[in-house]
Formats: sequence, C-alpha cells, structure tokens
Amino acid sequence: MSDQEFNDNPTGHESNPQPAAEPAWGAPQPNFTQTAYPPPPPPNYIPPPAAGVGLSDSAASALAYVTFIPAIIFLVMAPYNEKPVIKFHAIQEIGISIVLFILSFFLVLPILGLLIYFVGGISLLVLWVICIIKASQGSAFKIPFLGNFAAEQSGYRI
Repeated sequence: MSDQEFNDNPTGHESNPQPAAEPAWGAPQPNFTQTAYPPPPPPNYIPPPAAGVGLSDSAASALAYVTFIPAIIFLVMAPYNEKPVIKFHAIQEIGISIVLFILSFFLVLPILGLLIYFVGGISLLVLWVICIIKASQGSAFKIPFLGNFAAEQSGYRI
C-alpha cells in the first residue's frame, strides 16, 4: 500500500471529511459551570423530607402491636416517643399484654377458668386485629378502659 492510498479518504458511507477536533494536551478545557444543572430552586422552596429517615407514624403504630417488645422500644426511642399517636398505640399494646397475662391466671381453675381464658383470649385477639388494622390506616381504635388510659398518658386526642 502506497502513502497516497493511505492518506486518501475512504470511499463508502463512513467517510468523514472533517476529523474530530480534540483540544491539545494542556489546553484549557471548555467551562461547563456557566449553565447550572439542575437549576437552583426558587427562593421560597421547601425541600421534601428525606426518604428513609425512619418509620412512618402509621407503620410504627401498627408495629407497636406485634408484641410488647416493640411497644417498649417505641416508648423509649427518641423520634417515636415524642409523637402522641405512637405512644398511644404502644401503651394500648402494653395494656393488652397485661390483660392477656392476667387472663392466664384463670387457667388454674379447671373448667370455668378454661372457658374464661378462651372467651377472653378470642375477644382480645379480635380487638388486637382491629387495632392493627386501624393503626396501619393512620386511625385509632380505643379499647374500652385501656384506650382511655392510653389516651391520657400519651396526650393523644381521638
């Protein structure tokens, strides 16, 4: 192949008479900071809360009903113990756990104790499921006696 053939532009669809111009080594690069991307926000812009900071109020309220352990954790941990709705659900769950513990003492009685424990356990199960559903929806279900006490202690107004 001769030097002439080597310097000729190729024939075909890929021929480009203008080679790509690159800046020489050490030459100043183009300045891309003149156009800000993304554009700055307006002066009265309030940014949304950061995602993944913690549990939402409804998720924490529903999680408080799983056992008494998350309920105690939510009463002790800083971001959750400041919110009355989460405190209400945590205190109400601790009340449900105490009532279930008291019901277990009726198992000492032969037949009547078993009947009381069965009826009380089923009714507590139904109340527990209702409380979880209402808490996950962002609402609250006030259990008689326990709900009033929990509302007073947490400062939550239903």
